[in-house]
Amino acid sequence: MSEVIRRHGQVWTVLLAAALLLLSGTALADQSRERVVGAMPSLAPMVEQATPAVVNIAVTRTQRMPDAMRFFDQRDLRRFFFEGEPEEEREPPVRRSRAAGSGVIIDAANGYIVTNHHVVAEADSVTVGLQDGRQFEAELIGSDSQTDLALLKIEADRLSELSFAEIRDLRIGDYVVAIGNPFGIGQTVTSGIVSALGRGGINNENYEDFIQTDAAINVGNSGGALVDLDGRLVGINTAIISGSGTSAGVGFAVPVDMVATVVEHLERDGVVRRGQLGVMIRDYTPGMEETLQLGANRGALVTQVAPGSAADEAGIEVSDVVTAIDGREVTNGRDLRNAVGLTRLDEEVRLTLYRDGEEIQVTAILRSADQDVAATEDEETATGRRADDDQFHGARLGNVSGQDGVEVREINRQSRAFAAGLRPGDIIREVNRQPVSNLREFNEIARQDAQVTALGVVREGQRLLIVL
Repeated sequence: MSEVIRRHGQVWTVLLAAALLLLSGTALADQSRERVVGAMPSLAPMVEQATPAVVNIAVTRTQRMPDAMRFFDQRDLRRFFFEGEPEEEREPPVRRSRAAGSGVIIDAANGYIVTNHHVVAEADSVTVGLQDGRQFEAELIGSDSQTDLALLKIEADRLSELSFAEIRDLRIGDYVVAIGNPFGIGQTVTSGIVSALGRGGINNENYEDFIQTDAAINVGNSGGALVDLDGRLVGINTAIISGSGTSAGVGFAVPVDMVATVVEHLERDGVVRRGQLGVMIRDYTPGMEETLQLGANRGALVTQVAPGSAADEAGIEVSDVVTAIDGREVTNGRDLRNAVGLTRLDEEVRLTLYRDGEEIQVTAILRSADQDVAATEDEETATGRRADDDQFHGARLGNVSGQDGVEVREINRQSRAFAAGLRPGDIIREVNRQPVSNLREFNEIARQDAQVTALGVVREGQRLLIVL
C-alpha cells in the first residue's frame, strides 16, 4: 500500500513539475512577445512630439482677370446701348483664389512661424491652422524671395515649437521625416533619407544650398518641416522635381542654418538687406588648377572686380581664388555667393584667397546692392580646342596696332567664345597666365594641351578673366 502511495506521489510530483514548467514557459513566451512588440521600430513617439509645431496655412489672393476671360453682364450690355458709364464701373473684374501650404513654429513665445515666400506671396489674408483645431489670422513680418522664406506671427498661447538641428552633423543617408499639408488634405507624415547635400541650380537667381530627400513631398508641403529622428528641424520643405507635379522622390529643403540667418534679417528689418562684394566669379576646379597653378584645388575664381566696390577696396584682384569666408570653407562659386548674400549690409567679412600660389587674408566691408552680390558665370568648360591663324572658338582675332595683345575683331553670337563672355573690342593680354603680345604667341599657347583656356582680357580699361 505504501509502495502504491509512494508511486502515486512520484506521479503527482512529475505532473506538478510539468505544470509549473508549462506555466513558466507560457509566462516567458508572454514576456518575449511583449519585448518583441515593444521593440518594433516606430516613429510615433517622435511624430507625436513634432507634429504640433507644424501648421497648415490657408491663403486667399485677389487676382485681376484679363478682359479675354470676362463674361457679358448688365454693365457690358449698357456699353452697347448707353453712353456715359460711370468710371468706377469700368474697373477690371477680379477673382478670389485660395491656396494651401504649411509652416513651422520656431518660436512659441513670440508666435513666429516660418514658411515659404511663394506660399504667402501677394496674399490678401493668411490663416494658420494648428493641429488642435484652432485657427488664427497671421501677420506677415517679412519675406525674402531669393531664399524662398517668409516669417509669420500669430497671437496664441499653448504653442509648440521645433528646435533646430546642427546642420553640420547631417549626413547623406540619415533618416528624415517630412511633415506638411499635401494637397490641402491635412497634416501628413512621410519618411525617407537625405539623398544629397548642398544642391543648387534649381533657380540660379536664388540663393540655394538645398538638402535633397526622397521623403515624399507634394504640392502643399511647401513651408513644412523636414526633421531628423530626434524631431529637430533640419530644413523647410521648398521644392520638388517632377514631370507630373507629384512626388518623384526628389524633394528639396532649405537648411536650418540658412533659415536661422534669414529669420534674423526678417525679424529685425522685415527684409534681407544684402551687401555686395562686387565681383564676378565662377567655380575653380582641380582641372583649372592643373593649368593655372594658382595654389588652390577648389574655390571661387574671381573673373572681374567692379571698380570702387568692396572687393576693389579690399585689394581683391582678377585671378584670385577665394577659399574661405569668415573661416567657412568656400569650395565653389555658390558657396561664396550664398555666404555674402546672407551677410548684413556694411558688415565686415574676412576672406581667405590664393594668389600666384600664396595664401592671403583680406577684409572687406560689404556695400549696398541693388542686384545680386556676386554673379556667377556660365560654368561650362571646354576640354578640347582649335586655334587657327585668326579664329578662336568663333572669335576672329587680330594683332593690336601700337600695343601688345590680341584684339577680338568679330565674334559669332552662337559661339563658345561669346558664351564664355568674350566680346568685340576685347584685348587679350594673357593666355593661361602667360603674357601674349601678338597673334603668333597667342596661337602657340592656345594650341597647348590644357583642360581650360583662361584669357586675361582688358575691356574699357578694366581687367577681366574669361575661362573657356
